Amino acid sequence: MTASERRLRVGLVMNPVAGIGGPAALKGSDDPHLVNQARLSGSKSKVLERTGITIKGLADVKDKIEFVAYTGEMGEAALINSVHRYKVLGEIGQHTTSNEDTRRAVELLQSASVDIILFAGGDGTAGDICDVIKPGQVVLGIPCGVKMHSGVFANNPVAAGKIISDIALGKLTTVTDAEVRDIDEQAFRAGIVQAKFRGEMTVPEELRYIQQTKSGGKEVEALVLQEIAADVIDNMKPGIQYLLGSGSTTAAIMESLHLENTLLGVDVVKDGELVLVDATETQLFSLVESSPSKIIITVIGGQGHIFGRGNQQLSSRVIRAVGLENLNVIATKTKLEDLQGKPLLVDTGDPSLDEELAGLLRVTTGYEDSVLCRVS
Repeated sequence: MTASERRLRVGLVMNPVAGIGGPAALKGSDDPHLVNQARLSGSKSKVLERTGITIKGLADVKDKIEFVAYTGEMGEAALINSVHRYKVLGEIGQHTTSNEDTRRAVELLQSASVDIILFAGGDGTAGDICDVIKPGQVVLGIPCGVKMHSGVFANNPVAAGKIISDIALGKLTTVTDAEVRDIDEQAFRAGIVQAKFRGEMTVPEELRYIQQTKSGGKEVEALVLQEIAADVIDNMKPGIQYLLGSGSTTAAIMESLHLENTLLGVDVVKDGELVLVDATETQLFSLVESSPSKIIITVIGGQGHIFGRGNQQLSSRVIRAVGLENLNVIATKTKLEDLQGKPLLVDTGDPSLDEELAGLLRVTTGYEDSVLCRVS
């Protein structure tokens, strides 16, 4: 399969006892002893059933998705009788699954380079995942728990399937960093609500189109470019070199910094000062080898290329030296919508790097606003 045909890789992990304490009025299921108590009372978890609803809703995009599931009742069980292709990772012993199994599952899924981690559980499960999640890894929760106070869950299993389907179809999907909070179960049983902040995770959400970007006009486009520039500049760190690629979108950043700009070249900025103008590949490689750097690039309108067209100075060795985690792609939603669902493209001249770049990419589209785009 070529990079352009690459399926959306969805990592699946389920907490098989999530929600089991609900019917038994136990206010949660984090405590293994209470899980046993719930089972003895006849209570059953609905994780497999609810995950199955999400999986079934993805049947129409089965040719665009590949699941990577954790073994047995922690993921695989929901896919055995489905129409989807899937791979299985990990192993579970004879013990009742625990939060350590959840953490191990997520670590394995991340090492398998999944695009998005779909998990079934409640706040406790979300907290366990948050403990080991890598920055920027996109996740989405299927709500199955007793405690549901975190902002990382879809409204229901059907909604979870709809969001995954939209991503697989290449539709623009807004992403945000949502809070993970978990209530202290023991205190909750005593009638006291104590919500502990566990961190944040990156989640997709319903696309919030900015009406102004669809109405056209130079003034509106200029406003959006200013918002993108403000977001980038506010997140620039001292001592970091920023390699700004060609294009009018990156030019807006240079203009906001009141710096000279090479519209069709690559400029380097550090601590608000211009380091290099219209840099060559050799100059860039020399710089990034000796100092921490980030790359800021935009999308070529109509084509969708982010590497390999008009910015060949950003060679594969430069990109690798900077690090894939230090890439920042910026674009207006109008430009992305004009691609009509087609993926962003990379052509670095290094097939292995192109494959590494393929998948889901977070693209900055405004001030504290970004969307998920597929890269092929």
